[in-house]
Amino acid sequence: MPALASAMTSDTSFTRKYETHKFVKGRGSSKTFFPVVFNDIMGLEDGETRGVHANDIVHAFKGNVKEGHKFNPVGPLEPDDFGYNPTPSADDRVHVLVCVMSANTPQINSSLQKKMSEVREKASELGIRQMAMMTHIDAACGEIQKDLKNVYKSKHLRKKMKDFSAAVGIPVNCIFPVKNYSEEIDMNDEVDILILSALRKIIDFGDDFIEKMKTE
Repeated sequence: MPALASAMTSDTSFTRKYETHKFVKGRGSSKTFFPVVFNDIMGLEDGETRGVHANDIVHAFKGNVKEGHKFNPVGPLEPDDFGYNPTPSADDRVHVLVCVMSANTPQINSSLQKKMSEVREKASELGIRQMAMMTHIDAACGEIQKDLKNVYKSKHLRKKMKDFSAAVGIPVNCIFPVKNYSEEIDMNDEVDILILSALRKIIDFGDDFIEKMKTE
């Protein structure tokens, strides 16, 4: 819940600012944080002047984007802008690139494919591991909606994952299907298993990146 979201279906990104989300551990005076954070950014959108600029994602990779920076789709962040961090630490750098895509998305058009290709190429140059999470799987497939355990039995979802892999280049075994918390008001083990499976891989990839940094 700490990360704001919109329940409206739209082709525009709800996130506008660069924001860090931490995992709280414990309560009260014993409250600490797990050693992993998510940096949320504005989403990629169709069109040259819509959505986050690809160069801004590259700036984020290198740790050059300050917390709270408001993205400008028309022009990327420049070194003399207030939101630019000229002296990033190792902790400011991005360790894993996670692409989040809805299973309800019809087809990725050429404009988005070009942007995603540019971002992935830069991530590869920086040695950043890449994976994807496919959301809203229950809304995309009736069999999964009936029983979440059917997630890896669904031919429809399997095709979606293969099509996404072919379009973007992320291997199928690095694409993790997840169900969003939408109607639930309490934690659900079946929902959490899928989310935690993706989180486990994020942490593994992050550890790989950190080990590589130590040898550089």
